[in-house]
Amino acid sequence: MAMNFEQARLNMVENQVRPWEVLDARVLDVLSRVRREDFVDAAHRQLAFADLCLPLGHGEVMMKPVVEGRVLQALDLQPADHVLEIGTGSGFLTACMAALSAQVTSLDIHADFIAAATQRLLAAGIANTALVTGEAVEAWQPQGLFDVLVATGAVSEIPPRWLTWLKPGGRALVVHGQSPVQQVTLLTQEGAGRYREETLFETDLPYLTHAEPAQRFVF
Repeated sequence: MAMNFEQARLNMVENQVRPWEVLDARVLDVLSRVRREDFVDAAHRQLAFADLCLPLGHGEVMMKPVVEGRVLQALDLQPADHVLEIGTGSGFLTACMAALSAQVTSLDIHADFIAAATQRLLAAGIANTALVTGEAVEAWQPQGLFDVLVATGAVSEIPPRWLTWLKPGGRALVVHGQSPVQQVTLLTQEGAGRYREETLFETDLPYLTHAEPAQRFVF
């Protein structure tokens, strides 16, 4: 029997995402509209709405729907916001953020992720994105500043250079700490190099390249 994707999407929103305290109507609406099944590999299409991290290749994963919902709600994207996403992955979160903001620049170290996500976004009719291949922890440098930064992979420590990419009053959402208990933290710039930090919830994601914890040697 063919899967009813529309019903599965509704079930995901109502039975997974909403009960996880995602109550922002704009976020629930965008998760109901963006076709998540079109942003996963064909082999995992039947699992597009499951409460699972789906493998993407290169040891990376697509976040659970509940985590995506919490991230989108925490970002509180506004129509004029310019967003930097570190870790394009499947392109699904890119698509959701593009629907809620003015522009999304999305960076990924894996060129094949960028190529696939570009095709998916074009097929979905999403034009307000710019996808770039690059390494964000040590090398890549943006040409301008952003209202919002979100990292979709984990870092052991938040790179200070990322925070310099924010406009005054900008906010950054970063997953950091030691696996398997990592903290999802929202940092809001308050001026003069000060940032208000709010820990939102815990999760466990693969580390971005060059962001893994230092090796500990035991003698």
